[in-house]
Amino acid sequence: MRVTRLTSLPHESFAFTSLARTNALMSAGDTLVAIALAGSLFFSISPDAARGRVTLYLALTMAPFAVVSPLLGPWIDRRTGGRRLMVIASGVARAGLCFLLADDLNKLLLFPEAFAVLVLGKGYGIAKASLVPAVVSRPEVLVEANAKLVLGSSAAGFAVALPGLALLQLSASWVLGLATVVFAFAAVSAWPLPATKTAEEKPTSIEVAELRSSGILLAAGAMAVMRGALGFLTFLMAFWLREQDVATWWFGAVLAAGGVGSLLGSLAVPSLRARAEEERLLLGCLILMVPTTLGAIMVSGPAGGMVAALSVSTCAGAARLCFDAIVQRDAPDANAARSFARFETRFQLTWVAGALVPVLLPIPRDSGFLAIGLAGIAAAILYGTGRHLHLAPWWEGTIAKVRGLIIRRRPRPGPPPDPGQP
Repeated sequence: MRVTRLTSLPHESFAFTSLARTNALMSAGDTLVAIALAGSLFFSISPDAARGRVTLYLALTMAPFAVVSPLLGPWIDRRTGGRRLMVIASGVARAGLCFLLADDLNKLLLFPEAFAVLVLGKGYGIAKASLVPAVVSRPEVLVEANAKLVLGSSAAGFAVALPGLALLQLSASWVLGLATVVFAFAAVSAWPLPATKTAEEKPTSIEVAELRSSGILLAAGAMAVMRGALGFLTFLMAFWLREQDVATWWFGAVLAAGGVGSLLGSLAVPSLRARAEEERLLLGCLILMVPTTLGAIMVSGPAGGMVAALSVSTCAGAARLCFDAIVQRDAPDANAARSFARFETRFQLTWVAGALVPVLLPIPRDSGFLAIGLAGIAAAILYGTGRHLHLAPWWEGTIAKVRGLIIRRRPRPGPPPDPGQP
């Protein structure tokens, strides 16, 4: 299938460029915050104390998604410029919080402020997911647009990683100072984003039925496994590196390997889509994650974590683009912005849930890699058999019936008037 280039759409290039620039700056700011907190907070306290505090940190992160998003999300979707304001507010608020964090690294205020930065970052991810369809006018360019955003954010993360590590040698406050500036620029960059409504009306019966079709539900389940594995691996390696008492820069190296993986996955999918359907690619991502992650067991030390991070991130990055393509193809009547925002909310929850496991339970590195491999095997079997067994075919019949009712209820135009009659 031929993919239309965004460069051939001049009327939407400015809006997309604004979003891409904003997303890159947000990613750079997140990288700097991760470097600062890893150097000043996580590696400066005992492992037992770190587990308790990180558990509370992640548990509180789930609250906004479980409570606020279902209540506030629909209202923001129907408000003109609601998601744009969320992006701007996230940049402004995180710039202010990083400025305060730089002075509160040794105070009790550090934890609520760091928690607020993390929550705002997750909220930005949801807002961005709904804005991508708003800055491209044709659904066939949606996958390529998401791929370009990933490429830009990965490049920005690499660009600030070395300066951030250099500033960390002086003090974590210097790193947070740079993050303050980056988030402030991100808020300014988001100002030209289009102030449109994400969703004019409530979801229709057709939209609900399409989004609950077997193909989309199976793909969403596979994607949730990928995101849960990412969260699990991130904190598995964080605590393992902490207990091994290795240099702090190893944690940054593992994060960098994950960034490279996301970059590789985004580069591979657009070309592979012309050779295989999205479902086959998604199944391939699940299968590929198994031997590569299990192979990381054979690599000793922190380097094994880099191999695992590269593997899982590559598969998850490619799988996300495949999932986006499946949704836009199988749910043509659904509001893309609202749909992707809701799916992103669920995926963020699975990331946090996966991260909580190695925080609550001390898991050896190799056992964690084995668990990820077994999860990939189970997900691949369920997804592969589910596709062939056509799970939930009732929904597909429901879509056809609802469409038929709507078409029959539409008023039909009457015959044209006879010009010979008075």
